[in-house]
Amino acid sequence: MASKTYKENQAVLIAPVMGTKIGQYELNQIVCGDVLEHLVSLPSQSVDLVIADPPYNLSQGAKINFNNQGLKGFGGEWNKVMEDWDNLPLGDYMRFTFDWISQIKRVLKPTGSIWVFGTYHNIGVVNLAFQMSKIEIINEVIWYKRNAFPNLAGRRLTASHETLLWGHTGEKKREYYFDYQKSKDFSDPSDLMKSEGKQMRTVWDIPNNKETRELQFGKHPTQKPLSVCNRIISISSKPEDVVLVPFAGAGTECLAAKESGRHFIGFELEQQYVDIANQRLSAANTALF
Repeated sequence: MASKTYKENQAVLIAPVMGTKIGQYELNQIVCGDVLEHLVSLPSQSVDLVIADPPYNLSQGAKINFNNQGLKGFGGEWNKVMEDWDNLPLGDYMRFTFDWISQIKRVLKPTGSIWVFGTYHNIGVVNLAFQMSKIEIINEVIWYKRNAFPNLAGRRLTASHETLLWGHTGEKKREYYFDYQKSKDFSDPSDLMKSEGKQMRTVWDIPNNKETRELQFGKHPTQKPLSVCNRIISISSKPEDVVLVPFAGAGTECLAAKESGRHFIGFELEQQYVDIANQRLSAANTALF
C-alpha cells in the first residue's frame, strides 16, 4: 500500500487520544505490519513524542538509481546486518524516508517532537526530509560509544558514534516540550561527559552495553540500549504522554516508555521481533516509575 502524502492527509479529522485508544489502535501495544500502512491510519496531531530507529540502509547493494541518474554510495560498510528490510536502492530509500517522515509530521502534536537515530549512511537523507517537510531541527546529538566494535580491516577509522536528530513541527512557535531542569539534573554514571547540575550537551558518552534483561528473550541486530531511550523520554515527554515508535524492533523504546509511565504504540514489520518485544514488555519493571 502506497503511503499518502502530508497534503492528502490534511483533511483527516484531528482526533485526540480517547481512553486507551489512539484512533483505531489500542494503546500500549506493538502492531505487526508495514509502518506506512499503519501510520496513515493514525489520527492527526495525536502523539506527543516519536522515537524512530529506521533502517539505516546498511545492507544496500552496489546498484543505486535515483531519477535515472547514477549516484555513488555513502561509502563503506557499518557492521552490515544484511537484512532484506535494510537493503533498498538509494532512490527507494529516499522516497520511503520522505513518506514516513511526512506522516510523522501529521500525527505529531504541535507540543511534540521527534528523535531519529542514524549514521552517515542515512542521516543526511533524514536531515533533508526534515527540512523539506519543514520540521525544524532542535539539536543534532552525537551518541559516542566508547566501547564500539573495532575496525578489523584496518582500512578506515573505527566507527564509534551514531547521530540523533531531534526536531519539532511547531515551526516558529516552538511549542515542543522540553524539561530543561530534568536535562540539567540528569545523571548517568556511565556518561563521563555529563555531571549532575550541569547543562546537558549534544555529545552523549553512553556505552553500547545492554543490561542482562535486555537480551534475555532475544535481540534485534540494531537494538538500542535502554539507557539512551530513557534519556530521550525523560527530557522530552511527560508522564501519560503517548510515545510513537514506528520501527519498534525488539521493543526497547516501548519498554522505556512503559517503565517511565508513558503510553506507547509501536509498529514492527517482523513478527519474530514483535514476539521478543512482547516478552520484554510483560517483564517490564513498572516499579521504576
